[in-house]
Amino acid sequence: MDIEQFWQLIEDARALVPDPADGEAVVEAAVELLTGRPAATIVAAQQRLWDVLTHSYRSPLWAAGYLVNGGCSDDGFDYFRGWLLTCGSEIAERAVADPDSLADLPVVRAAAADGAELECQDALGIAWRAHLAATGAQLPAGAFTVRYPALDPRWDFDFDDSAEMSRRLPRLAALFLT
Repeated sequence: MDIEQFWQLIEDARALVPDPADGEAVVEAAVELLTGRPAATIVAAQQRLWDVLTHSYRSPLWAAGYLVNGGCSDDGFDYFRGWLLTCGSEIAERAVADPDSLADLPVVRAAAADGAELECQDALGIAWRAHLAATGAQLPAGAFTVRYPALDPRWDFDFDDSAEMSRRLPRLAALFLT
């Protein structure tokens, strides 16, 4: 499974659920779709999932997750990126390139209004769950590698600094800091 096939899996899962903004439903559909594929494809999907998460491991996106979820620990950033993954490649890539673009999404605007957190821990286990369902076994040891890039030191500031967040992510700050 290459990265395009992985993203197609997510798009196919999104097409199967009544509300594609429901990350948990997208995960369930993705697990079901992936379970029907060969074990080697499932194992490859695990690496592609972590490739996506590695690609999105960026300080500006972490700052956006911090605003959206009212804080964002290391694990919280993983779960936020899991939610972002369930939004599909177009939204995820746009958010990596311009995290402030998340302010355009209706689900983000709704979260600002009702205080909902946008995270999906279960997205991190799509391939793991599919492999277990398909084979009855855990993913093989060493099935994936993660090499996170260094975070951008220009974004090494206190994310609780409202003025700095407003300067760097003005549209998200307008939604979440008012």
